[in-house]
Amino acid sequence: MERINLKGLGVALITPFNEDETIDFTALGKLIEHLIQNNIDYLVVLGTTAETPTLSTEEKKEVVSFVKQRVNGRVPIVLGVGGNCTNSVVNQLKNDDYDGIDAILSVVPYYNKPSQEGIYQHYKAIAQATDLPIILYNVPGRTGVNMTAETTLRIAREFENVVAIKEASGNIVQMDDIIKNKPADFMVISGDDGITFPLITLGAVGVISVIGNAFPKEFGKMVRLALNGDYDSALRIHHEFTELFSLLFVDGNPAGVKAMLNAMGYICNKLRLPLVPTRITTYEKMRVVLDNLNIKC
Repeated sequence: MERINLKGLGVALITPFNEDETIDFTALGKLIEHLIQNNIDYLVVLGTTAETPTLSTEEKKEVVSFVKQRVNGRVPIVLGVGGNCTNSVVNQLKNDDYDGIDAILSVVPYYNKPSQEGIYQHYKAIAQATDLPIILYNVPGRTGVNMTAETTLRIAREFENVVAIKEASGNIVQMDDIIKNKPADFMVISGDDGITFPLITLGAVGVISVIGNAFPKEFGKMVRLALNGDYDSALRIHHEFTELFSLLFVDGNPAGVKAMLNAMGYICNKLRLPLVPTRITTYEKMRVVLDNLNIKC
């Protein structure tokens, strides 16, 4: 298995929609170019931010094919492959085409709330079903269950192709425990834009970012400064974004970042139900913050 470098800024790609709710591939192509030209380190496709639960099987295939064609090997592509039925995920890994995919991101099973042993067995089955590098994804606010540091470390030590975790538990003590006790080549990635800076100072290698869709250059600079140990400069940029972090998520994800990208002229401000666009009051607050940041909106 070829190791993938997940250091730096990964962006969890949104799915732009037209007003009739079809996928806007023209806007998606422009956004991909915007991200690559602003030096993101890798793309994450069909994650939470992509509104993946609202996409049909055929649409998912079309998005993956389009992204691979447009990226054309310029940056690594990480594909979201997860679910709460282990057999379905395993069958998907065994039967789908992963040519052009550099790693998979697989979320802790949601809704059915497995035990820690159940989580371990789920990832064991996944690790044995593919040779691709696997990134674990712990996001208890969405899944309803937290994968503990102990379980994460157990999986990391036992399966060579489990190479990283996207940690979005919000529990700094837990994340620090993983960083402190992990195998040397296992990577911890922030799954939350707002705590990326402090997590890098503890030893995380970067972030899989939502805000990076809109601000790849600025946020990427913060990540790289922090990774290079220039904490004072990185902290200044982090503080500039603090208010924006909360506004981006107050009405749910990706409502905030889609509103931002709409204001910047990249996409229609369209989501698929049950998600709805951000409130006007939130949108106006975003504009004020952007004006203060001197970012054109």
